[in-house]
Amino acid sequence: MIPADSSLAPTAASKPTVRAVVRQAVREVRTAPPSPPVDPPADPIVAAMRAVVDDLVASTYAIGELMPEVAPAYLSDEQAADVLALLCDQIGKDLEHGLAARRYAMSGDRPALHGTVP
Repeated sequence: MIPADSSLAPTAASKPTVRAVVRQAVREVRTAPPSPPVDPPADPIVAAMRAVVDDLVASTYAIGELMPEVAPAYLSDEQAADVLALLCDQIGKDLEHGLAARRYAMSGDRPALHGTVP
């Protein structure tokens, strides 16, 4: 047992610290590195296009991480649309892309981007 006056006694973490730790843990759990292709494309044009798509997906994920800050995950897409419309307008994305980015960031599932990123 640790005496109450000991400098080793645990202290309560601040809300921002707890929030940062939880956010980092969730990010690490959700974001598995993409699996490398079985055989890299021999065609340099196909390889370049794959790199472009991977960059689009990565930037969409980064944008999607902002969306739950504005419209928490417990909101449906319909409820979130009311809140996210202004944000999407400000960052130059249409609402459907913003909602898809939100779904992708919450799930880590690339199919959430179907129709928004090739």
